[in-house]
Amino acid sequence: MNKTEALTASAQQMCAAMESGRIRSRDLLEAHIQQIQKVNPQINAVVFERFQLAREEADAADQKRQQGGALPPLLGVPCTIKENFELIGTPQASGLVSRRHIINQQDAPAVARLREAGAVVMGVTNTPELCMWMETDNRVYGRTNNPYRHERIAGGSSGGEGAIIGAGGSPFGLGADVGGSIRMPAFFNGVFGHKPTPGIVPNTGQVPMPTGAVDGYCVTGPLARRAEDLMPLLRILAGERAPALGNSETVDLAALKLYSVADNGRQRVSPSLRKAQQDALRALTPQVARAGTLRFELLRHSFEIWAAAMKAAGQAPFAEQLGEGTAIRLLPEWGRWLSRQSAHTLPALGLAAMEQWPLPKRFAAMRERLKAQIVGSLGDDGVLLYPSYTRTAPRHGAPILTPFDWVYTGIINVLELPATAVPLGLDAQGLPLGVQIVAAPGQDHLCIRVAQALERSHGGWQAPWLNRPLRGSAAA
Repeated sequence: MNKTEALTASAQQMCAAMESGRIRSRDLLEAHIQQIQKVNPQINAVVFERFQLAREEADAADQKRQQGGALPPLLGVPCTIKENFELIGTPQASGLVSRRHIINQQDAPAVARLREAGAVVMGVTNTPELCMWMETDNRVYGRTNNPYRHERIAGGSSGGEGAIIGAGGSPFGLGADVGGSIRMPAFFNGVFGHKPTPGIVPNTGQVPMPTGAVDGYCVTGPLARRAEDLMPLLRILAGERAPALGNSETVDLAALKLYSVADNGRQRVSPSLRKAQQDALRALTPQVARAGTLRFELLRHSFEIWAAAMKAAGQAPFAEQLGEGTAIRLLPEWGRWLSRQSAHTLPALGLAAMEQWPLPKRFAAMRERLKAQIVGSLGDDGVLLYPSYTRTAPRHGAPILTPFDWVYTGIINVLELPATAVPLGLDAQGLPLGVQIVAAPGQDHLCIRVAQALERSHGGWQAPWLNRPLRGSAAA
């Protein structure tokens, strides 16, 4: 396995290559460290590296493999972790200036499970302020750029993860998703990301920590450059819940129902994304039992339904989270922001103000009706194609002008449905296209199986240096 192969292989392929003696863990690690060092000055995805510790862990993995016997499933495979998760010895600011001094003393459960499985963590990646915006930028680490075009966003809140995986610097990573924070970065950066059914992977050990009903809307899950890694990673992250998961490898596509929902009837989807979704439907139609289109009128109210669900969930107000227990005073803070003296970002202050808006109670009932309609249509043998966003990765700052476009992913969270973000090639500007695959609760394996089928038909992740050479994006 040469360097180019190492930077494009799946974790499963890396394990096979190490098992056959074609490459060592240390060689895989060094290839990815070199790629991070090459691209990170331009994209600012990895905000804290632990390369020397990772080298020691890779060497130990190589020694363990030589000794033989039963081996952990990810032994010696490099990866990255979203900075808002606990990882011993690394910071956990979550983009909040007042937390920039925090150093973790332990691993979050999901992180511990990856490390116990043999994964070698190279570093932690950037997030928006308190992980609550779709563009990754904060006053601690700065802004993360898209590896395909640096003037475009990487998404959020797992934007650093999506960017470094998309840039070839990491084969997989760990993210969290309360409104699309795994799937939007996966989409914008041309990689795969899976939002699991709630309750499968523990959320503990991250900041902000989801509490109350938000613990069902926020989920922890994997991002990866190759679809075949999603199910093994999900099993590792699920721990004792893994036996309850289905098996994507045994899913019979010929027995599946496939539906496509073109849009939510409110936020317009670009022609390029509409065409990509239609092409995906056409590619899959001959392989499934039934295919067609659906429309759910209640999706027009996606933002109101999401906001009402979050408001009723019992989470501490965002202004209070920004102040770490004491609500920030918004009017003075807006004044400081206007004079460029605020420690907070514009999206964070906007969210703190927006959550004070009153929402009629009828939206809570709409959520239940919409969930029943979608789950009833899908059953235990159906999947849904649905847009990930309204357009390919926007320019930096542009999302604030259309602040509700993220509801294409957000609505899936409060409906508590599993979903997989799948890349579908590149548009005319060299930016990743994609779609979400949605299924009923507990049917994660159906989403992942369809993602694998679309990877075969559309090529999956397209390495930036093979498609649109940009400064800082070359592998060689």
